[in-house]
Amino acid sequence: MKDLKWKVGGAQGEGIDSTGEIFAITLNRMGYYLFAYRHFMSLIKGGHTNYKVRIASQPVHYHGDDLDILLAFDQRTIDENFHELKDGSILIYDSSKLKEAKLSDQGKKVNVCPIPIYDIAQQLGNPIMKNMVAAGASCAAVGLEPSIFYEVIEGIFEKKGENIINANKEAIQKGYDYYKENFNFKLELPEKTGEMNKNLFMTGNEGIGLGALTAGCRFLAAYPITPATEIMYNALAHFPRFGGKIIQAEDEIAACLMAIGGNYAGVRSMTSTSGPGLSLMMEALGLAGMSETPLVIVDVQRGGPATGLPTKTEQSDLNEMIYGSHGEIPRIVITPTTAEEAFYYIQHAFNLAEKYQCPVIVGTDMFMGMSKKSVADLDFGKVKIDRGEMISDEELLKIEKGMFKRYNLETETGISPRSIPGQKNGRYVALGNEHEETGYEIEDPETRVKMMDKRMRKLKHFDPSEIGIYFSGEDQFDTLLIGFGSTFAQINEAYQELKEKGEKVAHLQVKVVYPFPRKIVEEQIQKAAKVFVVDHNATGQLRQLIQKEVGYHEKLTSILKYDGNPFSVREIVNGVLGKGVNA
Repeated sequence: MKDLKWKVGGAQGEGIDSTGEIFAITLNRMGYYLFAYRHFMSLIKGGHTNYKVRIASQPVHYHGDDLDILLAFDQRTIDENFHELKDGSILIYDSSKLKEAKLSDQGKKVNVCPIPIYDIAQQLGNPIMKNMVAAGASCAAVGLEPSIFYEVIEGIFEKKGENIINANKEAIQKGYDYYKENFNFKLELPEKTGEMNKNLFMTGNEGIGLGALTAGCRFLAAYPITPATEIMYNALAHFPRFGGKIIQAEDEIAACLMAIGGNYAGVRSMTSTSGPGLSLMMEALGLAGMSETPLVIVDVQRGGPATGLPTKTEQSDLNEMIYGSHGEIPRIVITPTTAEEAFYYIQHAFNLAEKYQCPVIVGTDMFMGMSKKSVADLDFGKVKIDRGEMISDEELLKIEKGMFKRYNLETETGISPRSIPGQKNGRYVALGNEHEETGYEIEDPETRVKMMDKRMRKLKHFDPSEIGIYFSGEDQFDTLLIGFGSTFAQINEAYQELKEKGEKVAHLQVKVVYPFPRKIVEEQIQKAAKVFVVDHNATGQLRQLIQKEVGYHEKLTSILKYDGNPFSVREIVNGVLGKGVNA
């Protein structure tokens, strides 16, 4: 696949993201397929940040291992990113303050292009326009005309007036002209196969927000926490137009309880958080399980434990999502692999929560949640709304007042029809204590066992494969790669590379981690001589889960990463070939 990778970097708080956004949005509108990844520190200003864009001729889900163009506003950007540059690549740096770039590998063939970006912007009357100067230089480096940026600039600065719009257009032109007049290095963009202005450009967090709205969710309660806060912002932007309400709760405990209350009242409700917030929700999670109240929680994982790495990615909440909370309750944990899958899977989550009357946790991570990618038109009717077992007004009128068996034990599935407040004869207490069929507290051992059995048999009829499991490979293979969630992209590219090297390899991506799709996973593991489990955590949580559910301990080898950065394709390939992850 033909692609080109571009990155801009500098000090945090100096408009690096806006440079990347303008460049990426423009190319996305032109019909290229993009994946954009932000690297940033948990600081308001200072430190290092960069924005990397992969431009391709077909959909991509990962920003790539290497780099074709690096646009550096400081020496630190060169120091931290020079290793990604390929032979024949281009390094553009701001020579206004950095008089001469220091290169860590003098033997690498890189075309170095010093441009006084800050000085050019200052001459135009506003140093902040250095980002537009840089965008213009990048435009020249890939053979595009400056005018392609005009529509985006007009949209961004529309409220600031014609003078600001024209000044930014001039800044782009100046950067473009300087590059064209002083350098003749040019890299070709891949062939454009998408339609003009057709693709969305969205993050996984935006996919979650939009998908929840499509699913009929009309209430979100959340407490701000990186990297999940964008879900709440997305909901704030769209929910009110459809009668939805958003509450910024005082903490995650309150947020989860509010979401439980909303669902009890009959409104599809959810909460979103990250690992530390999920920890605080554990008692409330048990309440949803005991009271058999639907609940949807989105966990956008980050580096832990404690405060950990708030702006870095990891998949170390797997055990917490599956086993968290005191006591034993039924729950479903689903892990979408891409931004568009996040859009569809949050819709499945609401259906499952109401069908099985239990908590459903959607596990994403910072890499998926905050990275942007080109997404073709979404199908808003693909997932049909299923509200599960709801008792009708007519049925309730046949029941004597106070005798509604909300927790009816005489159901084969363990799922008993629920009412919502306001239905005549449908009143019940959603008690946190153990209870009998109408909801009143009990402590007798016989009823306790019956109620526990009722709750725990609900998911016996749930087939994880109805949500999906990804498999790619021939019927016969020697090596099997297994992952879950957002590692799909890198594992898939590693799988393709290993195939090209002559390896007999297959790729299995688990999308429902609990209840575990034991049968499907076991069938594929049985065929393989070696199984590599790609785990974005330090202890191999997915490998341990497979060993617990399936066995085959001697076959399974972990490929681990937990430094806060996403997996690279190279690390997975090296892990399979026995060269070590960092070889």
